Amino acid sequence: MITRNALLALSMLVANAANAAEPSTYGDLNGRAIKALSAGQIDDLQSGRGMGLALPAELNGYPGPLHVLDLADQLELTAGQRNETQRLFDAMQAQAIVLGEQVIAGEAALDRMFALGTASDAAIETATGEIGRLQGALRSHHLRYHVAMRQVLSPHQLMRYQQLRGYAADDAHGHGDAAPDMQHEHR
Repeated sequence: MITRNALLALSMLVANAANAAEPSTYGDLNGRAIKALSAGQIDDLQSGRGMGLALPAELNGYPGPLHVLDLADQLELTAGQRNETQRLFDAMQAQAIVLGEQVIAGEAALDRMFALGTASDAAIETATGEIGRLQGALRSHHLRYHVAMRQVLSPHQLMRYQQLRGYAADDAHGHGDAAPDMQHEHR
């Protein structure tokens, strides 16, 4: 006859065995060329995409050049504004690609260090410090172009951008709530 305590111990043993048999949630990541980066992240970095790095700017009234180009007709950009926005986008993307490639190279070096068994405290500190610096430079780069883009658009276009992107309410007169500092800017 099995006692209650024996049954409890047996059920705990079975539960622990089942938990131990579960594969790691990282098991499917083992085949990645660079363990810390998905194929999508690598593609974003190689393509110079923003990857949400400029959200503080985007959501606070500082449009990004790509989105302004996408909304050029609705924003009624002048030919000069279109040209300047395209110039800003091209410059932003070119340098973002360079920085993205450097982030990828840094992550690859960090991955290689562990794969080869050469990781040490000093090497980790150096590698992650450099990756962090590069990631910060990439983010700063994207944010600066949002600041530059804001100088190209009129206050009305800035407000309209916020509406078109769904960040501000759109009333019957085509005016919505904009960030307080946008309402008083003069161009």
